[in-house]
Amino acid sequence: MLSKASDLKKFYENNGYLTGIQVLDKDELALATQKFSALEDKFGKVYTQYNLHNVHLQYKWVMDLATHPLVLQTITAILGPNVILLDSRFICKYPASDVPHKSNVAPYVAWHQDIRYWGFEGGSVTSVWLAFDDVDQENGVLQVVPGSHKLGLLEHGTSAIPGNMLTSNQEIPKNLVEAEKAIKCPLKAGEMSVHDGLTVHFSEPNLSNRRRCGFVIRYIPTTAYPVDDPDRPRSFPATVLVAGDDKFNHFQDNAPNTFIKTF
Repeated sequence: MLSKASDLKKFYENNGYLTGIQVLDKDELALATQKFSALEDKFGKVYTQYNLHNVHLQYKWVMDLATHPLVLQTITAILGPNVILLDSRFICKYPASDVPHKSNVAPYVAWHQDIRYWGFEGGSVTSVWLAFDDVDQENGVLQVVPGSHKLGLLEHGTSAIPGNMLTSNQEIPKNLVEAEKAIKCPLKAGEMSVHDGLTVHFSEPNLSNRRRCGFVIRYIPTTAYPVDDPDRPRSFPATVLVAGDDKFNHFQDNAPNTFIKTF
């Protein structure tokens, strides 16, 4: 287990990911699970599997997860002291018994790089998966290709296999993916994995009878700035300064006034 900030940063820079980092204790996990269950009841599982986007602006408990001291401890070790929360989304792969799949095709996430459709320079996007459920091979564990972030931005095409959860249905052609080098990142509920925006990764369908739900949070250093992306123009309405100072002001700080930010 890596503990020192310098060790975390060195491993991350060399490999493009971290995994198995404990974040939520038993009580914190129970509260988060209870709160998410309330959203499942309110919106239904078909909606909550992918459509709870940037709700850190609406719910204090979600903002508390995105600014959890142990999350930010790792993120600042990687990105430096000045960090912006860029975007967040809950992603749930439910078993077919809970949410029947269209055309009997189980959802999966194709090989891709997160930064493909983000359009940044001046710093990379770092993505967190904070597990609400145990994640293993059976229910669709994250797999990453260590060191692939050093290859730069790879070609992305359109996936020919139905069920891809990526909104643009993007996929790196298989001949460009060194899948034999992939590392599985199993997690216990309350743990997180972290990967660079250029790290090649994917996850298989959930073929178990268990939910596989997590909170995805993306962070950037304040030095990063958006550039024109002809493939997919984006706006960033949910950015929040979560650590340090922002001397560049490339993004608006959208923290709700009702929330108390503690850095």
